[in-house]
Formats: sequence, C-alpha cells, structure tokens
Amino acid sequence: MAKVSRSTTVHRRVEDVFDFLEDKTHFPEFWPSMMDVSDVQDLPNGGKHFHWTYKMAGLRFEGDSEETEVIPNRKLVSKNEKGIESTVTWLMDGHGEDTDLTFEVEYKVPVPVLGKLAEKVVVKLNEHEADAVIANIKTQLEA
Repeated sequence: MAKVSRSTTVHRRVEDVFDFLEDKTHFPEFWPSMMDVSDVQDLPNGGKHFHWTYKMAGLRFEGDSEETEVIPNRKLVSKNEKGIESTVTWLMDGHGEDTDLTFEVEYKVPVPVLGKLAEKVVVKLNEHEADAVIANIKTQLEA
C-alpha cells in the first residue's frame, strides 16, 4: 500500500475545521480529483457513510466510504473498500484560534486496472494531489 501525509496550520478554531471536514459535500470543493460526493448518511458512531466518484490517472472510480473512527475536534478516519481500497485520516490539534491539520491517505493502487508501469506515476500524482488538498482546505477556511 502507498501512503501520503501532509500537514498545515489553519488559522481557524478546531471546531470550524472539524465541522467543515465532517460535511462530506465539501470534499469536491477542495479535493481536485473528487468529482462528486452523494448519498451521505449518518452512522450510529457519529460518523458518515457516503458515495464518491473520483478520477485517478484519467480513469473514473466510484466507491463508498464509511467513517470508522470519530473523535470530535480531534480525528476522523474513513475506510473505502470498493473503487479504490484506502484509509483516509484527518488529525486536528487545536490551540486557540489555530488548528494543526494532518491529512493522511493509505491506499492500494489499482494495478490490474492501471498497470504496473503506471503505479509509480500514480503515486507521484497522488502526492501532488495531497499538497493541493491541504492547501485548498487552508485557503477555503481562512477566506
């Protein structure tokens, strides 16, 4: 599995950052390859289940995510088993009017679909994608 992690400090209270990330309809606003999020449902653990459409290396993938861990204002963990097998983790550490935010994704490159040669290219593209995701969140929340 490939893994990418990015961090930044957002000049917003941790409650604002958590609320923004908990609203899954925001994902296409800050995640460049996230084409759509739909069918968002509340789960008994306080998290969300949602359907997503994502574009990777020019190919369209669809899947469902389920938040398996929710610690308000601290942590959100979503698991995807269809489309692109992955775990997305958001870590938040609030201090006053600022929040240290970490975005981590561990994922399995769909090699049978993309091919072994494309694997390294996809990993590099996803690293750039993670840079954009964290920068876009910071920009949106600080605006």
